[in-house]
Amino acid sequence: MRTHHNPLAVVRNLGILAHVDAGKTTVTERILFATGTTHKRGEVHDGTTVTDFDPQERDRGITIFAAAVSCAWDGHRINLIDTPGHVDFADEVERALRVLDGAVAVFDAVAGVEPQSESVWRQADRHGVPRIAFVNKMDRAGADLDAAVASIRERLHPAPLVVHLPVGSEGTFAGVVDLVRMRALVWSDGDAFEDAPVPDGLRDEALARRRVLEEAVAELHPGALEEFCDTGTLSERSLSSALRDLTRDGAGVVVLCGSAYRNRGIEPLLDAVVAYLPSPLDVPPVRGAHDGDEQERPADPAAPPAALAFKVHATPTGRLTYLRIYSGTIEKGDTLWDASAGRTERIGRILRVQADRHAPLDRAVAGDIVAVVGLKSARAGSTLCAPDAPLVLEPPGVPEPVVSVAVEPCGAGDTDRLASGLARLTEEDPSLVVRTDPETGQTVLSGMGELHLEVAVEKLRRELGLEVNVGRPRVSYRETVGRGVSGLVYRHVKQDGGAGQFAHVVLDVEPLAEGGFEFRSAVVGGRVPQEYVRAVEAGCRDALTEGPLGGHPVTGLRVTLTDGSTHVKDSSDTAFRTAGRFGLREALRACAMVLLEPVVEVTVTVPEDAVGGVLGDLAARRGRVTGSDTRAGATVVTATVPLAELFGYATRLRSRTQGRGTFTARPTGYAPAPVVTPVR
Repeated sequence: MRTHHNPLAVVRNLGILAHVDAGKTTVTERILFATGTTHKRGEVHDGTTVTDFDPQERDRGITIFAAAVSCAWDGHRINLIDTPGHVDFADEVERALRVLDGAVAVFDAVAGVEPQSESVWRQADRHGVPRIAFVNKMDRAGADLDAAVASIRERLHPAPLVVHLPVGSEGTFAGVVDLVRMRALVWSDGDAFEDAPVPDGLRDEALARRRVLEEAVAELHPGALEEFCDTGTLSERSLSSALRDLTRDGAGVVVLCGSAYRNRGIEPLLDAVVAYLPSPLDVPPVRGAHDGDEQERPADPAAPPAALAFKVHATPTGRLTYLRIYSGTIEKGDTLWDASAGRTERIGRILRVQADRHAPLDRAVAGDIVAVVGLKSARAGSTLCAPDAPLVLEPPGVPEPVVSVAVEPCGAGDTDRLASGLARLTEEDPSLVVRTDPETGQTVLSGMGELHLEVAVEKLRRELGLEVNVGRPRVSYRETVGRGVSGLVYRHVKQDGGAGQFAHVVLDVEPLAEGGFEFRSAVVGGRVPQEYVRAVEAGCRDALTEGPLGGHPVTGLRVTLTDGSTHVKDSSDTAFRTAGRFGLREALRACAMVLLEPVVEVTVTVPEDAVGGVLGDLAARRGRVTGSDTRAGATVVTATVPLAELFGYATRLRSRTQGRGTFTARPTGYAPAPVVTPVR
């Protein structure tokens, strides 16, 4: 184990991840309260939370923007990001995961693993972020730790390692038995807890569960296995060290339980964060590129600075840019190089963020997450580094938007204000895209879902006082090749005085099942030189922006250049790029094309007496039911539904179920639309 000589050993950068309504924000609030950062417990339902400080978050009772807060526990600094659970804000989660070293996944003890918790878990898998699980809401009727753990094992992770046994159940839930230390932690009505021996009534069960935990750890950890075989048991120290190793390399997931709302189980959760999740020293050095060479930067305050901007918050008083510092030290007044934009930026002030309050700092070092003031143009995903040691860190991926609305100002003179307001929105949230429709001249705002766009428009109204008219939501279609063509010949010949243009290409087009675009050359004997082949590929990519059915982007095809010829004088890159573009356009017109529409997986939770109506409604929306499951008196129906049919579904579901039904949706890709109608 590392000693604490290095100040980075006591830093933990972690996110709170979960399905909407599993209690992430309440867990965050209780952590801030337990660590003394706040002196009053915030409640989501009262609108008094610290991290959900945006007025819209308080009105809607959901987290929309990832908020960074910093607190101290047991001599450690914890930088915490409360992420949104709603699928429309998955991009906000993606950017947070890119800069975090660990995460706490929160699950509802009644519902277990829900669809969105599965999505964020997979996102964390992709980023290789170690995590521990916290089963929340143990005080609710129907709460069942074993069932929740079984759903984690089935749907997410093969090896949940349960370190808690609940004391009491549902309404009588009073605390937990810590199976590592074999002590009971019991909360009375106040906030303080008592650390006591295991109650006699639970002793046998606690010993049996401790045995199950030891066996599971020994199976996964070679060092623990050795001790277990020698002595038949594991000491507290060996068990906790093995749990730390298994968490950090992703082989196991430590599971704790509690009730954040009742303030039970938060201190052990903080202890587990400190004990099991990695510090910036425990994660591999960050990798970046410079001039095509890949470089590594260690988490060392003395190395050249490198930081990634993962969030921009444009306040009326200026821009706050949130940075994860990977190496080096930054001080206020420093000039850094924005490697993504190719310009210098000056750090005005550095702030330690406590949600919507800030404490000024003179410097920040590797491994820290801070906000800085004074950056003019750095965007989310920009790399800031030392001007004499440039480096570009890989930015978080930005998803393709799926829903669009047309927006226009109500006031005649507000066009410029709308443009600058939209620019500010896209600066803060890269998953929002603004463009002008070439046919109608309308300004079109695109995003990840209906709620995402609703929130963006509401922001324009509240923060800029702009009244805007919003058109009906429209989905983003795609086009793909159903049946290809082969041997399409295209000649590009142009003579109008001076040097002419000549290019001759022969193309085959075929469907590509896994989507995307692939280009191959099968030209023999150098009939088309290599540099012209690259130009043909670039031309083909140009042609993919607008398909023949309705001008939608084209995906799911493979183009093979099979033959062609050149002219000694008149052939050029430009001529072959043009031939590629017009040749593929002509080929697509000759193919049998299929229109694709975005589809989502919808999970609807309704009382049993309302199931019939909900199933009928889903069928009317072209939904295909994939499963249904009844638990605790409610039925959970999953179905695949075209996104275009889901607009306004929330209101409809509420009226069909007297307000008792809820639903979540997550994008699953594209599927053929039933009829090819002109959709523009």
